[in-house]
Amino acid sequence: MRAYGYLRVSGSGQIDGDGFIRQQEEIERHSKAIGIEIVRYYREEGVSGTADEADRPAFQEMVSAILKNGVRTIVIEGMDRLAREYRIQESLVIYLASKDITLISARTGEDVTEAMQADPMRKALIQMQGIFSELEKSMLVKKLKAARERKREQTGKCEGRKSLKEGKPDTWREIKRLYRKPRLGKRKSYREIAEALNAEGHTTMAGKPFTAGNLQQIIWREQQK
Repeated sequence: MRAYGYLRVSGSGQIDGDGFIRQQEEIERHSKAIGIEIVRYYREEGVSGTADEADRPAFQEMVSAILKNGVRTIVIEGMDRLAREYRIQESLVIYLASKDITLISARTGEDVTEAMQADPMRKALIQMQGIFSELEKSMLVKKLKAARERKREQTGKCEGRKSLKEGKPDTWREIKRLYRKPRLGKRKSYREIAEALNAEGHTTMAGKPFTAGNLQQIIWREQQK
């Protein structure tokens, strides 16, 4: 079985510590013991354990990748690495289960999504989440289509919001340069790249400083095109 590993540290000061190493070692140990191959790790750098899926760029990127390929399993060190608060843990597990994604805790060996679906009430919540997700997606597509048609009627053309690559090509080139992995050594972290961009005077399209989170989202969006 192939799976993705999900790692998270909440403080920016923990990014260069041993947190990621410890989590990865625990995931590898358990995965090898039960015959799972971890094909990629997604690192959530400096993201609070109280953040939901919308505020987790690595989590979003991972789920997006899962929905496009055959990998249907995520392995985490423990539930506290998914989230600190039980309410957020439950919300994220329901979200994953609604998309038929399996979540395994390396620390306990538990199939978390299977355990949750064994509870009739939680199973109903998972089913409702799936229904509402499809409804929300359909409504959003319909709303965007109507907005494009109105724009076309008013101006004769329809343009979306410019990406950073289009609006600030110099900044995008610098991001690519800093993100590129050197032949010797390891690639800079998102935090290090953000600090370098801010020091050089670069800003986002909204004129705000770069952070590890918004930089990761920008790079991910461009990679999906």
